[in-house]
Amino acid sequence: MGVIEEGAKKSGVLWLSLDRPRLAWHAWHDGAIYVVTGGGEQSLPGLAESGRVQVTLRSKDNGARLIAFEADVEVVDQARSAEAVAALAKERLNAVDGAGLTARWAAGLQVVRLTPREPAP
Repeated sequence: MGVIEEGAKKSGVLWLSLDRPRLAWHAWHDGAIYVVTGGGEQSLPGLAESGRVQVTLRSKDNGARLIAFEADVEVVDQARSAEAVAALAKERLNAVDGAGLTARWAAGLQVVRLTPREPAP
């Protein structure tokens, strides 16, 4: 297991470099990080349109920076990515509409996949 995968699995939050550093909760699923944005969930302005974003993972133990990396950004089709959406919904703490959460997301929010980029040789 690589540092990115291990860090993403151990910590429920990460930082995204957008208009300013933004804290976001997420889920690791099938080699990528998934986040949801918009409509009463976390505000991650410009993420869906960015194409690429800088991600920083911090240690759950002491809060120190674990790793920073570039990730490709892709808005996913929630119906086709049902397993990833379910994994993300499972990480959503304190949702007021737990049973209808994924239906609400499908109706007007964006689920975004962040795929870590391989470093250039």
